[in-house]
Amino acid sequence: MKNVLILGASGQIASWAIHMLACQTDVKMTLLVRNPSKLNGEEPVNSEIVIGDASDQAFMDQLMAGKDIVYANLAGEVDEQMKVIISAMKKNNVQRIVSINTLGIYNEVPGEFGEWNNQTIGEYFPPYRKCADILECSGLDYTIIRAAWLTDYDEVDYEVTQKDEPFKGTEVSRKSVAAQVVKIINNPSEMVNKNIGLNKPDTDGPKPAFM
Repeated sequence: MKNVLILGASGQIASWAIHMLACQTDVKMTLLVRNPSKLNGEEPVNSEIVIGDASDQAFMDQLMAGKDIVYANLAGEVDEQMKVIISAMKKNNVQRIVSINTLGIYNEVPGEFGEWNNQTIGEYFPPYRKCADILECSGLDYTIIRAAWLTDYDEVDYEVTQKDEPFKGTEVSRKSVAAQVVKIINNPSEMVNKNIGLNKPDTDGPKPAFM
Protein backbone atom coordinates (compact mmCIF):
# COMPACT_ATOMS: atom_id res chain seq x y z
CA MET A 1 0.00 0.00 0.00
CA LYS A 2 1.32 3.45 -0.97
CA ASN A 3 0.29 6.20 1.45
CA VAL A 4 0.01 9.54 -0.35
CA LEU A 5 -0.46 12.85 1.45
CA ILE A 6 -2.15 15.46 -0.77
CA LEU A 7 -1.83 19.03 0.50
CA GLY A 8 -4.31 21.52 -0.90
CA ALA A 9 -6.61 18.67 -1.86
CA SER A 10 -9.55 20.94 -2.74
CA GLY A 11 -7.58 22.57 -5.55
CA GLN A 12 -8.54 21.95 -9.16
CA ILE A 13 -5.33 20.15 -10.16
CA ALA A 14 -5.51 18.04 -7.02
CA SER A 15 -9.13 17.15 -7.80
CA TRP A 16 -8.05 15.64 -11.12
CA ALA A 17 -5.21 13.73 -9.43
CA ILE A 18 -7.55 12.36 -6.76
CA HIS A 19 -9.97 11.21 -9.47
CA MET A 20 -7.14 9.46 -11.34
CA LEU A 21 -5.95 7.66 -8.20
CA ALA A 22 -9.44 6.71 -7.04
CA CYS A 23 -9.47 3.25 -8.63
CA GLN A 24 -5.98 2.25 -7.53
CA THR A 25 -6.34 -0.31 -4.76
CA ASP A 26 -2.64 0.00 -3.91
CA VAL A 27 -2.98 3.70 -3.03
CA LYS A 28 -4.37 5.30 0.12
CA MET A 29 -4.81 9.08 -0.02
CA THR A 30 -4.89 11.50 2.89
CA LEU A 31 -6.53 14.71 1.69
CA LEU A 32 -5.60 17.83 3.63
CA VAL A 33 -7.99 20.76 3.25
CA ARG A 34 -8.49 24.01 5.12
CA ASN A 35 -12.08 24.48 4.08
CA PRO A 36 -14.11 21.26 3.69
CA SER A 37 -16.94 23.15 1.99
CA LYS A 38 -14.78 23.24 -1.15
CA LEU A 39 -14.96 19.45 -1.45
CA ASN A 40 -17.71 17.96 -3.61
CA GLY A 41 -18.65 15.14 -1.24
CA GLU A 42 -17.67 12.51 -3.78
CA GLU A 43 -14.19 11.73 -2.49
CA PRO A 44 -13.09 8.16 -3.30
CA VAL A 45 -13.20 5.26 -0.87
CA ASN A 46 -9.40 5.02 -0.83
CA SER A 47 -9.13 8.50 0.70
CA GLU A 48 -9.41 10.12 4.11
CA ILE A 49 -10.22 13.81 4.58
CA VAL A 50 -8.27 15.76 7.20
CA ILE A 51 -9.03 19.40 8.02
CA GLY A 52 -6.04 21.51 8.98
CA ASP A 53 -3.32 23.96 8.06
CA ALA A 54 -0.06 23.02 6.29
CA SER A 55 1.72 25.84 8.14
CA ASP A 56 1.04 24.26 11.58
CA GLN A 57 4.25 22.43 12.45
CA ALA A 58 2.93 20.23 15.25
CA PHE A 59 -0.08 19.25 13.18
CA MET A 60 2.05 18.46 10.12
CA ASP A 61 4.52 16.43 12.17
CA GLN A 62 1.67 14.20 13.27
CA LEU A 63 -0.06 14.06 9.90
CA MET A 64 3.13 13.06 8.07
CA ALA A 65 3.59 9.83 10.04
CA GLY A 66 3.46 6.73 7.86
CA LYS A 67 3.33 8.56 4.53
CA ASP A 68 5.34 7.45 1.50
CA ILE A 69 5.01 10.46 -0.79
CA VAL A 70 3.77 14.04 -0.53
CA TYR A 71 2.00 15.99 -3.27
CA ALA A 72 2.01 19.69 -2.39
CA ASN A 73 -0.54 21.87 -4.17
CA LEU A 74 0.04 25.03 -2.13
CA ALA A 75 -1.20 28.62 -2.23
CA GLY A 76 -0.53 31.72 -0.17
CA GLU A 77 2.71 31.80 1.83
CA VAL A 78 4.10 28.83 -0.06
CA ASP A 79 7.69 29.32 1.08
CA GLU A 80 6.79 29.28 4.77
CA GLN A 81 4.52 26.26 4.28
CA MET A 82 7.30 24.41 2.48
CA LYS A 83 9.65 24.89 5.44
CA VAL A 84 7.07 23.24 7.70
CA ILE A 85 6.46 20.40 5.24
CA ILE A 86 10.18 19.65 4.82
CA SER A 87 10.69 19.62 8.59
CA ALA A 88 7.75 17.23 9.07
CA MET A 89 9.01 14.96 6.29
CA LYS A 90 12.48 14.72 7.80
CA LYS A 91 11.11 14.00 11.27
CA ASN A 92 9.08 11.13 9.82
CA ASN A 93 11.67 9.83 7.34
CA VAL A 94 9.49 10.67 4.33
CA GLN A 95 11.72 11.32 1.33
CA ARG A 96 9.59 11.87 -1.81
CA ILE A 97 7.68 15.06 -2.67
CA VAL A 98 6.06 16.56 -5.77
CA SER A 99 5.44 20.31 -5.63
CA ILE A 100 3.41 22.49 -8.00
CA ASN A 101 4.96 25.86 -8.77
CA THR A 102 4.53 28.44 -11.52
CA LEU A 103 6.24 29.51 -14.72
CA GLY A 104 8.50 32.54 -14.77
CA ILE A 105 10.27 32.29 -11.41
CA TYR A 106 13.65 31.94 -13.16
CA ASN A 107 12.89 34.47 -15.91
CA GLU A 108 12.86 31.40 -18.14
CA VAL A 109 9.85 32.40 -20.25
CA PRO A 110 11.16 33.99 -23.46
CA GLY A 111 9.86 36.67 -25.77
CA GLU A 112 6.66 38.65 -25.73
CA PHE A 113 4.84 36.04 -23.64
CA GLY A 114 7.57 36.21 -21.02
CA GLU A 115 7.20 39.97 -20.79
CA TRP A 116 3.40 39.67 -20.52
CA ASN A 117 3.71 36.92 -17.91
CA ASN A 118 6.09 39.00 -15.79
CA GLN A 119 3.81 42.03 -15.97
CA THR A 120 0.72 39.98 -15.11
CA ILE A 121 1.89 37.74 -12.26
CA GLY A 122 5.51 38.75 -11.59
CA GLU A 123 4.65 40.33 -8.24
CA TYR A 124 3.72 36.86 -6.96
CA PHE A 125 7.01 35.21 -7.97
CA PRO A 126 9.21 35.80 -4.85
CA PRO A 127 7.57 33.29 -2.46
CA TYR A 128 7.28 30.70 -5.25
CA ARG A 129 10.95 31.12 -6.17
CA LYS A 130 11.90 30.88 -2.51
CA CYS A 131 9.72 27.77 -2.16
CA ALA A 132 11.57 26.10 -5.03
CA ASP A 133 14.98 27.12 -3.66
CA ILE A 134 14.15 25.74 -0.22
CA LEU A 135 13.00 22.43 -1.66
CA GLU A 136 16.03 22.06 -3.93
CA CYS A 137 18.34 22.51 -0.93
CA SER A 138 16.35 20.19 1.35
CA GLY A 139 18.10 16.90 0.62
CA LEU A 140 14.70 15.33 -0.17
CA ASP A 141 13.80 13.56 -3.41
CA TYR A 142 11.77 16.31 -5.04
CA THR A 143 10.08 17.09 -8.33
CA ILE A 144 9.07 20.70 -8.93
CA ILE A 145 6.48 21.29 -11.66
CA ARG A 146 6.30 24.81 -13.10
CA ALA A 147 2.99 24.80 -14.93
CA ALA A 148 1.98 27.13 -17.75
CA TRP A 149 -1.27 29.09 -17.57
CA LEU A 150 -3.96 26.60 -16.63
CA THR A 151 -7.05 25.56 -18.58
CA ASP A 152 -9.99 23.33 -17.69
CA TYR A 153 -9.87 21.28 -20.88
CA ASP A 154 -10.56 17.57 -20.38
CA GLU A 155 -7.33 16.49 -22.04
CA VAL A 156 -3.87 15.15 -21.28
CA ASP A 157 -1.49 16.79 -23.74
CA TYR A 158 1.79 18.20 -22.54
CA GLU A 159 5.52 18.45 -23.04
CA VAL A 160 8.33 19.00 -20.56
CA THR A 161 11.17 21.48 -20.36
CA GLN A 162 14.02 21.41 -17.86
CA LYS A 163 15.08 24.16 -15.48
CA ASP A 164 17.96 25.30 -17.69
CA GLU A 165 15.81 25.41 -20.86
CA PRO A 166 13.54 28.17 -22.15
CA PHE A 167 9.91 27.57 -21.25
CA LYS A 168 7.70 26.51 -24.17
CA GLY A 169 4.08 27.33 -24.92
CA THR A 170 1.65 29.45 -22.94
CA GLU A 171 -0.93 27.10 -21.44
CA VAL A 172 -1.60 23.57 -20.20
CA SER A 173 -4.66 21.77 -18.85
CA ARG A 174 -5.03 21.09 -15.16
CA LYS A 175 -5.72 17.48 -16.10
CA SER A 176 -2.31 17.30 -17.80
CA VAL A 177 -0.53 18.57 -14.70
CA ALA A 178 -2.43 16.05 -12.59
CA ALA A 179 -1.46 13.26 -15.00
CA GLN A 180 2.22 14.10 -14.52
CA VAL A 181 1.77 14.13 -10.74
CA VAL A 182 0.03 10.74 -10.80
CA LYS A 183 2.74 9.33 -13.05
CA ILE A 184 5.34 10.26 -10.44
CA ILE A 185 3.22 8.92 -7.57
CA ASN A 186 2.99 5.59 -9.38
CA ASN A 187 6.70 5.65 -10.29
CA PRO A 188 8.47 7.61 -7.53
CA SER A 189 11.91 6.95 -9.01
CA GLU A 190 10.99 9.04 -12.08
CA MET A 191 12.08 12.67 -12.29
CA VAL A 192 13.86 12.67 -8.94
CA ASN A 193 15.46 16.05 -8.22
CA LYS A 194 14.03 17.51 -11.42
CA ASN A 195 12.58 20.98 -11.81
CA ILE A 196 10.41 20.88 -14.91
CA GLY A 197 8.17 23.15 -16.95
CA LEU A 198 4.88 21.78 -18.27
CA ASN A 199 3.04 23.15 -21.30
CA LYS A 200 0.72 22.04 -24.07
CA PRO A 201 2.59 21.72 -27.39
CA ASP A 202 1.95 24.28 -30.11
CA THR A 203 0.51 26.93 -27.81
CA ASP A 204 3.19 29.55 -28.46
CA GLY A 205 2.01 33.13 -28.66
CA PRO A 206 2.09 36.51 -26.91
CA LYS A 207 -0.30 35.22 -24.22
CA PRO A 208 -2.63 32.25 -23.59
CA ALA A 209 -5.41 31.86 -26.15
CA PHE A 210 -8.09 32.24 -23.49
CA MET A 211 -6.82 35.64 -22.32
